[in-house]
Amino acid sequence: MKKKILIIGLALAMVFALAACGKTNGTESGEAEQTEETVTVNVFAAASLSNVMAEFEKSFEEANPGADIVVNADSSGALQTQIREGAPCDVFFSAAQKQMDELEEEGMVLKGTRINVVNNQLAVICPVNQATAVDGLSTIGNAKSIALADGSVPVGKYTRVAMISLGLLNEVEDPATITTAEVSEQLGGVEISEQGNVSKVLTAVEEGSCEVGTTYVSDTVGHENSVRIIETVSNEVSGDIIYPVAGIVNKDASDAETAAAADFIAFITNDNAKALYQKYGFDTNV
Repeated sequence: MKKKILIIGLALAMVFALAACGKTNGTESGEAEQTEETVTVNVFAAASLSNVMAEFEKSFEEANPGADIVVNADSSGALQTQIREGAPCDVFFSAAQKQMDELEEEGMVLKGTRINVVNNQLAVICPVNQATAVDGLSTIGNAKSIALADGSVPVGKYTRVAMISLGLLNEVEDPATITTAEVSEQLGGVEISEQGNVSKVLTAVEEGSCEVGTTYVSDTVGHENSVRIIETVSNEVSGDIIYPVAGIVNKDASDAETAAAADFIAFITNDNAKALYQKYGFDTNV
């Protein structure tokens, strides 16, 4: 009887030992399988920044494992509207001061984070192998058709400012309010295809849908085989085209995400970043 009890006791001891061993191994296995939590940074960037932001996104993520930069590219006006409507945004990189100014006045910009990063220039473009009677912005009314962004889009506003400077449009308090129909009328009735952002202007000209269009010099980089610049418009005519970046108030962001957003802004505004902007045709002397 004692022998039987001893055998049972030994068996139970082995069961408990195996259970404890299994628990230890399971914990170790679980710890090995754990991965670093992904930290997402939502970046709203002007469409004209798409190429340069794609490179910044890749290099930042490589340098910061666990970081996930999600870029939403569109016209600055459309992005501003999305931010106002509550879309999750941590960083806003605008192609104009106006949109950033308004968001800052509304308390949506994180204090101390706003930085002017680059300057750009307007360009009048046409398909690379297409003849045109247009030799610059001053004669753009000679075109059969024009691709033009609407006034809420920075490139559309800058184009209107430049046209007022050249005497092509009547002067108004806010050039952005000049409608596409009014531009057409004051240019003599030329056909205008209104576009929602600068990338769509470029596409309309590349595809030959429009004879000419106004875009930024930076947008033509990499598209030399499909479009040519007829004229680079002086900033004295269009005004400076300064791109500011800033952190945006995002109440749903974690502390880690807010910190990563600040790190990303520092990453794209330091001196080492200037070469990449210059590669894509931006002027870093701001």
